Amino acid sequence: MTAPIRPDGGFLLPIEPRLPISGPSGGAGFADQLRRAVNEVGEVQQTRDDLFSAFMRGETVDLAQVMAAAEEASISLEVLVEIRNKLQDAYRTIMSIQV
Repeated sequence: MTAPIRPDGGFLLPIEPRLPISGPSGGAGFADQLRRAVNEVGEVQQTRDDLFSAFMRGETVDLAQVMAAAEEASISLEVLVEIRNKLQDAYRTIMSIQV
């Protein structure tokens, strides 16, 4: 396979997507992947809330476990927000392209 040469002397290599954009071929599409990620963040948040509530009621819950769940929920939410920000930036960039 020969790759076309760019004007600066480099080669153009085909880009292979890591995530499928749509899933009619049987694989999970981008929207499904994103939906699953949002659901997982929701589950982590719910686990944190359950552990915190049990701790506050005086049940036998390890404080370290509560703190770890809170930190995991915080980090997962931060990652989800950053993904949203990157998607918004990509959308704005695409919309600003002159055709």
